Amino acid sequence: MSNTFSSDIRLAIFDLDGTLVNTITDLGNSVSFALESLDLPKRTMEEYTRFVGNGTLKLVQRSVPEEYKNDEAVIARVHQLFSEYYAEHFCDTSRVYEGMLKALEKLKSQGIKLCVLTNKPDEFAVKIMDRLFPKGMFSHVQGARDGVPKKPDPTAELEIMRSFGIDPAHTVHIGDSDVDVFTAHNAGIRCIGCSWGFRSRESLVQAGAEAIADKPIELPEIIVSGLKR
Repeated sequence: MSNTFSSDIRLAIFDLDGTLVNTITDLGNSVSFALESLDLPKRTMEEYTRFVGNGTLKLVQRSVPEEYKNDEAVIARVHQLFSEYYAEHFCDTSRVYEGMLKALEKLKSQGIKLCVLTNKPDEFAVKIMDRLFPKGMFSHVQGARDGVPKKPDPTAELEIMRSFGIDPAHTVHIGDSDVDVFTAHNAGIRCIGCSWGFRSRESLVQAGAEAIADKPIELPEIIVSGLKR
């Protein structure tokens, strides 16, 4: 694994939760509210941190007690309560990671287009980005949408590249989990793992990330100086 990219990167596609923004407390509190509303035991923040990454429905499925994991009605009700609460509390404590805005500004100054692709529901993804980032920072923001497979399926990633006319050789994916690494590789692009997020550095290395950034401010140097295949 090398921490430099050799080809000219023109498009950077970012994950959201655990990559751009630390959202875990708001997510966890929202699941806890939903569970407790139905007299179900809540989980710890450490457990919620392990459960995120595959969308909010999967987060809820992983959070309910074992005896309800196959109960579609209970899961649907918990997810509904979670969504209603999260819609009002999605930014109570969520904050952009330190150094991220400066890193993004530097990438934009190099002419690199910035996009977001997340398994978070699209409405929440757009709201968080609008709340926490300057207008125009990102050229495209996309969350989970009906009819579009979630990451690690590459469909959405490939469509983003097509929409900007940029091929995989000039694109990089940045994320904090193995889901991001697998998404990137399924789309034929390289991935920078973010060790400050919700998964360990070791898990990103094991998944095959081409480079690891330990701080957001390291991203421009890794990308602009060239990420080798």
